[in-house]
This record gives sequence, C-alpha cells and structure tokens, in this order.
Amino acid sequence: MEDIEAEGRLLDAAETLFYGHGVQAVGMDRIRAASGVSLKRLYQCFASKEELVEAYLRRRDRRWRGALAAHVAAEPSVADRPLAVFDWLEWWFGEPDFRGCAFINAFGEMGAGSAAVADAAREHKAEVRDYLLGLVRAAGAADPETLADQLALFVDGAITTAAVTGVSDAAGRARSAASVLLAAAGVTGVNTEGGEQSRGKRNRTRE
Repeated sequence: MEDIEAEGRLLDAAETLFYGHGVQAVGMDRIRAASGVSLKRLYQCFASKEELVEAYLRRRDRRWRGALAAHVAAEPSVADRPLAVFDWLEWWFGEPDFRGCAFINAFGEMGAGSAAVADAAREHKAEVRDYLLGLVRAAGAADPETLADQLALFVDGAITTAAVTGVSDAAGRARSAASVLLAAAGVTGVNTEGGEQSRGKRNRTRE
C-alpha cells in the first residue's frame, strides 16, 4: 500500500470516527481497525494522535469550505450569495451524520492542550469569516468588515443551535436575521425568501 493511499484511508477513518464519536473517545487502535492500515504504518504516516487530528481538521476545512463555495457560486445573484450560505447550512443540518462544527468540537476537547488543534480551529473560523467578507464586498455592502463579523456569528450560532437542538430550521432563522443586516447595509435585490436555486438545489459535495 502506497503512503498516499494509507494516509487517505486513515484520514477517512479519522473523519468518520472523530466527528461521529469525539476525538477523545476514539483511540488509535480503532482508527487502525477502521482503516485497514497496520498500526506500524499508521505511526509512520502520523507520529501521534495530535498530528492525525490536525491533519483530519485541515482536510475537513478544505472540503467543507469547498462544498460551501461551490453551492454559493451557483447562485446567479451576487446580492443573494451571502444568504445562499445559510441555504447550504440548512441542507447540511439535515444530513444524518451532522454533529455540529468539527472545529468547535475538537477545540473543546483538545484546544487547551494542543496548539496545533487550536490553530487549526482558529484558522478555519478565520477563513470562513474572510470568505463571508468577500461575498458582502462583492454585493456592495456598507462596512463589509463589520457585516462579515456579524454573519460569521450567525453561521456559528446556527451550527451550534442545530447540533444541540436537532432542529434544522436554525439556518432559516439565521438567514432571516442576515437578510435584515444585508438590507440595512445597502445590499439591493436581496431575496429574503430564497429562490429555486437556493431552496431547491443543494451542492452534494461532502466535507
């Protein structure tokens, strides 16, 4: 088995198990068993559990943001793209394996003792905020920096609420609040109800 294949199997197993059951609850032997990679090869690829957790988070960050961006880019109206973020979240919340934010979860378990995990979580949040900033700037919003901060809080709040309550309409409620802020920031043509593209289609790329 080539190293790249072994790493892929290990990261696939880590993502399923760490996200579904928690980082602390899953040992390296369980990762080995789920991946079909020997324990020796596992430690050749990732010298420690912390290193594996960081790699899992880094890959998940790229996939999560890529799936979100693909959905949002399919929205033809620049003014409606910030709201399309919440339409994608609504779909994600309805997925059977949804367990909240992987980065908040991992930070809560390991962030105090692992600088690598804490950095991965913080960098993910910063990247999401910067992505939102790009969307609101393109939409012509006044004070885009402040608006991006506010929308980032709505995104995190919706994810946490959906994870704790199990109710997917947290995204819809956040969307409604976001539409008020966008209108106040001078973004014209905002579709507060959501269009056929936003509501009827979802980008199915997994994280």
